Amino acid sequence: MPREQAAPLTRVPSIVVISDRIDRRDAQGPGGGADWRDLPASEHPWRGADGPPPEVTGGYLERLPLACIAAGLVEQAEIWHHQHGGDRAPPAAADARLGYRAFRLEDLAPPFDNRDMIGFVRTFGAPHILLVYGLGVSPALLQVCGNSIIVYNSIDAPSLRVPAEVSACFDLVLTGAQWQSDEVLARHPGIATAILPVGPEFAAIDLFRPLATAKDYDLIYVAAAQEYKRHDILFDALDRLPRDVRGLCLFGYGENADRLRGEIAARGLSVDCVGPPGVALEEVNRLMNRARFGLVCGRDDGAPAILTEYMLAGLPVLANAELACGRQYILPETGMLAPPNSFADAIMTMRATADRFTPREIALARWTWPHGIQRFGALIEVIKARKTRGLTSINCRDG
Repeated sequence: MPREQAAPLTRVPSIVVISDRIDRRDAQGPGGGADWRDLPASEHPWRGADGPPPEVTGGYLERLPLACIAAGLVEQAEIWHHQHGGDRAPPAAADARLGYRAFRLEDLAPPFDNRDMIGFVRTFGAPHILLVYGLGVSPALLQVCGNSIIVYNSIDAPSLRVPAEVSACFDLVLTGAQWQSDEVLARHPGIATAILPVGPEFAAIDLFRPLATAKDYDLIYVAAAQEYKRHDILFDALDRLPRDVRGLCLFGYGENADRLRGEIAARGLSVDCVGPPGVALEEVNRLMNRARFGLVCGRDDGAPAILTEYMLAGLPVLANAELACGRQYILPETGMLAPPNSFADAIMTMRATADRFTPREIALARWTWPHGIQRFGALIEVIKARKTRGLTSINCRDG
């Protein structure tokens, strides 16, 4: 396909995060403001901002860009997602430095060829850092952002959830395990990789924290009500244990919530469920503090953010020993790994020994955002130096 001409970088140092979320709207509007040059000044990006940087908080979409602002790598950040149907949603601002923007998407096939985004970049310039998650975007969009440093994180067990013509445009791939880095390098020898999953490595310091509350649950599993989160491993283990072992399942979203509730009732398990819909992060922290330890049951999963979120709330973690990414966070001080057929025994061990772990202290020393951004910032500086020494502004490799 013909290469798009790369847009110049914005004057204000900036980062954009492109999620693979699609906001599906029923009404088929006319496409509201297709020409970005017609936007009112109040909706223009990169106008600069004064005052102290915002607190590093929120979910995995927010924490890395906010950490970039806090560390002085950029001044402003935006989080972009796709919208299908209806008039384009107006931009929203969390504060003067972080905003959210929707772009109309016509073709729902990934990687998403969002021409609305391309028009926006051509009008207002490319961000200095572009962070792409998940199912990705088309080469055309990455090429128009060819002057940006383009970073990718799959947020899942597959190391690359995009075809080679897309991953060829990345300057840096963040992975969750060495095997993922090896797969990336096998496809693109010489590409920069780092085992730096954004969920656990950019955790907010005090968003999740210990509270002086009673522990009326033994365990909590904070996970979507979806098949790959493997609630069946927990339920099979609890089925073998005394019914005074109490658990709490917190579902942020997922299509299996009713089925899981039905299974809990049919087996007579001592498990309560909350959601979906999900609850506010402060309430997540309160619910976690009601348990003695946290669970990660999935296998074919990325490095879940909840690993270090449990720890920062003071909970040690029992994780599936077959977890594809993230086992490096389970240390003798932070929790246990157990295969599915040993989960029942591991639950009883954790129940008896939870107070002996020091998860928050270890997480604070190793995995909160100040540590993650130090490594990320160093990688960005190396890539920036390489690009300014003569790499083409359109950084897509062959194959």
